Amino acid sequence: MERSKRKRTKGMLALALAAAMLAACSNGNGAGNASGGSGENGAGGDGGTKADAAAPAGLNESGFPIVGEKITVSGFAGKFMANVDWSTLKLWTDYEARTNIHVEWETVQKDVLKEKRNLLLAGGNYPELFFASAFPKTDVAKYGDQGVFLPLNDLIDRYAPNFKALMEKYPVIKQGITMPDGNIYSLPTVYDPEFRSVFFNTPWIKKEWLDKLGVAEPANLEQFKEMLKAIKTGDPNGNGKPDEIAWGGVGTLGLVNYLKGAYGLNNHGTANPYVDEDPEAAGKIRFVPSSERYKELLEFVHGLYKDGLLEKDIASVKAEEIDAKGAEGLLGVVDNVDPVAIYNQQGYVGLPVLEGPHGDRMYTYLGAPLGNIGMFALTDKAEHPEAMIRWMDYFYGDEGIRNFFMGWKDETYVENADGSVDYTEDIKNNKDGLSLDQAVSQYLIWPGGYYPGFVTHKYFKGAEGLPTSVENSKKADPYTLQADQVWPGFNFAQEEQEEMGTLGTDIQTYVDEMRDKFILNGTGEWDAYVSTLESMGLKRYIEIYQSALDRTIGSNG
Repeated sequence: MERSKRKRTKGMLALALAAAMLAACSNGNGAGNASGGSGENGAGGDGGTKADAAAPAGLNESGFPIVGEKITVSGFAGKFMANVDWSTLKLWTDYEARTNIHVEWETVQKDVLKEKRNLLLAGGNYPELFFASAFPKTDVAKYGDQGVFLPLNDLIDRYAPNFKALMEKYPVIKQGITMPDGNIYSLPTVYDPEFRSVFFNTPWIKKEWLDKLGVAEPANLEQFKEMLKAIKTGDPNGNGKPDEIAWGGVGTLGLVNYLKGAYGLNNHGTANPYVDEDPEAAGKIRFVPSSERYKELLEFVHGLYKDGLLEKDIASVKAEEIDAKGAEGLLGVVDNVDPVAIYNQQGYVGLPVLEGPHGDRMYTYLGAPLGNIGMFALTDKAEHPEAMIRWMDYFYGDEGIRNFFMGWKDETYVENADGSVDYTEDIKNNKDGLSLDQAVSQYLIWPGGYYPGFVTHKYFKGAEGLPTSVENSKKADPYTLQADQVWPGFNFAQEEQEEMGTLGTDIQTYVDEMRDKFILNGTGEWDAYVSTLESMGLKRYIEIYQSALDRTIGSNG
């Protein structure tokens, strides 16, 4: 998946990892304020098919096939591999044989996905289901409110035991996918909270250089700075040239996020990256980028830049430039996933969590376990919503997860004596010279990172599942926020969302621009920066986030 290739593009685990919040519900299943849907499908304003209603004729409520007689359903999806035909792909042809459900797929490349899905919806000629379509949460709420997307609450309750069990085990999932009207209109990508290494974005340090320089792994900010100086000036690659880059990364955000925990910032994770909880006022929102601690952080990073310890063009460098230097082994610290996976460079270990100037030592650079929440939706044209929620639910259970990520035993994967699984040699070392992603994509669709489902360590074989990544997460674990401390990404009521569409975008864009400016030039304009934020409507921005937090706290109460 995309996360395994590049931390900076996930946004995925990433890191990237986006989610939603649960509004107060008017009844037990959160479906009391449904705004519509197809009444003839039994999925209207009461949250979907009633749990005590009779199952539709021909539907099997468990096991395969899902329906007694074959049905055909129209589906739209985004895909990663351009040359893969979903109508003949084994994942789907095999699943059709077991379920008696044929999906007529219309697929488009990810780079035109947004345009194509929006055209379908605007023209009214949309399909019965959207799969791997990556709707942002604002669109999920909008099309749910319009009645285009069916509310799924009762369908999940009766026909999706795997997904229902996940919501019960991890309440943050339900919080994240429930819209402010109390309805669930889509199903998400979920990263197993117990798959700890998929959430970690700590940078990687070339351990052999530290050993050669006689420098220990840093435990605090001062030691971190001294380590970077040693790499910059000590010629650890031994070629007599000052070509080593102490910190190598694309953009300043990775470094800032890595250091935030040392200043007590983002104390509920980064699913809502600009806000956290005010440490001096429980339950109250703090705007992180105007806090004094954030200013201190930027002053520290500016010092690193001024001393030449960061990539000299860090604010503007292109990914391919850093990749070329990484492949040459010139990077002391890599701000990405394990360099063995992306640069074929051995010997890197995860940097420790650092203690800051006020005694804080936290790892806060992680989001909620939700990836994109809008990966599967049923529309008001769906003729068999009960069958299709069962169809999707399979991929949230162990057997379906294994099938989705690994394929078929002895054909695409082998099972070891200890029960672990791995791809066959023809997948890992393809005779035709195909990469792992290309070889897998002859059978499966997960490469590229666009899919609904549940990502577990047992069946996911990307960079985050490597032993080095697992060890890195264990090293950071004592200082890391626990799952119940991480806020889901907040959802906003419709009127709030309309405000945030301009207010939030303007403020956040300004903050990002000034972050780079402060790092390059220092914080001399800090007071003017804070005054500008206030004039842009920061007070209202905080009020909207406070309302969202209050709803989330209420939903947990």
